[in-house]
Parts: sequence; C-alpha cells; structure tokens
Amino acid sequence: MIGIALRTTNENGQSVQDIPALWNRFMTEGILGQIPNKINNTLYCIYTDYEKDHTKPYTTILGCNVSNLDQIPYGLVGKTFEEQTYIKRVAKGNLMQGIVYEEWTKIWNADLNRAFTADFEVYDERTQNPENAEVDIFISVKS
Repeated sequence: MIGIALRTTNENGQSVQDIPALWNRFMTEGILGQIPNKINNTLYCIYTDYEKDHTKPYTTILGCNVSNLDQIPYGLVGKTFEEQTYIKRVAKGNLMQGIVYEEWTKIWNADLNRAFTADFEVYDERTQNPENAEVDIFISVKS
C-alpha cells in the first residue's frame, strides 16, 4: 500500500487527536490523487509497527492498495504486509459519532489473542454516506 503515515500512541488520548488530523491531511492535500498504481479507491487505515501492544506507540498509515511500490511519491510511504490470520469486526452507524473508535474500545477490552502485527480498517463504497456507514476492522491474531 501507499499512503501517509504517522507515529502515535493511545496513551493520554494522543491517537484521538493524531488520527483525525491524519485523515484531514489526507483529504485536504488530495493524497488519494497522488497515489500511483492504485488498484481502486478503497481507503485503508492500517495500524502497524507496534512497540508492544495497543497501549504503546504504533504507526498509522492511511492510503490505498497498489499493484506495486515502484513509484512512491515524495512525502508518502509504501509498505508491504505479510499474509496473516485476522478476525473481523464491523462498525456500523454515523462515522462522525465515533463508531470506529467505539468498536476499537470494544476490541481493546476483548479477550483476543492479538498478534499486533498489522490491523486495519476498510473504507469502501459502504462509507460513502457517513451518517449510515459500515467499516470493516480486521484484527491480526496469533494462529
């Protein structure tokens, strides 16, 4: 995938400020149009490079699935992810009312055998209406 990235943490509510700011940058700077070799316009928000678990720093990447990493524009990042085992959760409702964050809160409190390799959210055609959206959340687990 190719997109923009930042390092953040859930400590002291930092990610609640950083991740919306990353989305804002993605939209206002027209990042979608800068990504070469897109497979489609589905957006992925990936959480990876965990220092330990969801309580410690990690990297958030917002971007698109691409056919290759031959061209990575200045200011963007490219990353490949290994195949792994996931469980899927779905956040449904109004995006502006924090449905994705609410679902993550449930995930953090669930008894899952998390791998903390790469977790991600999928923003496809089901998120076109932000007031009635569905976002798939994939959580990497140990097999």
